Amino acid sequence: MAKIVVIGGSGLIGSKVVAKLTAHGHEAVPASPNSGVNTITGEGLSDVMSGADVVVDVSNSPSFAPDDVMEFFTTSTTNLIAAERAAGVGHHVALTVVGTDRPNSIAYFAAKAAQEKLIRESGIPYSLVHATQFFEFISGIAAVSGKDEAIHLPDNLVQPIAAEDVATAIGRTAAGAPLNADIEIAGPEIMGLDEMVRRGLTFRGDPRDVVTDPEAPYFGARMEERTLMPVDGAEVFETTLAEWLPANPPRV
Repeated sequence: MAKIVVIGGSGLIGSKVVAKLTAHGHEAVPASPNSGVNTITGEGLSDVMSGADVVVDVSNSPSFAPDDVMEFFTTSTTNLIAAERAAGVGHHVALTVVGTDRPNSIAYFAAKAAQEKLIRESGIPYSLVHATQFFEFISGIAAVSGKDEAIHLPDNLVQPIAAEDVATAIGRTAAGAPLNADIEIAGPEIMGLDEMVRRGLTFRGDPRDVVTDPEAPYFGARMEERTLMPVDGAEVFETTLAEWLPANPPRV
């Protein structure tokens, strides 16, 4: 079985990926600042890469400010690639977002697109997994979209997915041969971004209104109706929002 280093291995997706890979007999090594591995400074990278067959990057920027997020993904990925090359790693798997290749003005997407370009051009065999919005984002979207007592969101279409299913897709990809290509994953239902958040808050008894506002920005940017939607051929997982909500109380 393979030694698979999971960058961001203590986070929402990373911890699930580590558990799934370990359950299938792989040596899954979580790597994050918590374990002494820092992809920005390079601390601990050469040690954790020793003997690694695969590197999975599911890390995320601590700040979504445009300059910060671009600096995080370009610096982190550049350092990862250098360490992988030195260690002879044979497969780089990265989690990214559906929509980075569509016209948009979202700063986070621009940073992810820059990350993807570095990976494709690195010469290291790779697989890029583009996921739709997670159900787990409901509370965060509500928090940044509030206006007075109401939450203003556009009705742009989304096909959201559970983090557990994202981790399954990442684990399968890491255990397989490099694709040297991009794939997309999504949940089973199409709904408006406003509807997703409204359903989540209603289920949890949150009294705030979700106002459908086509002019409302999403994380500071305007989108086309289908910017966040997967294209034909995406792998569709089965977990619905109605199934996910009872099993996932709000994170404290």
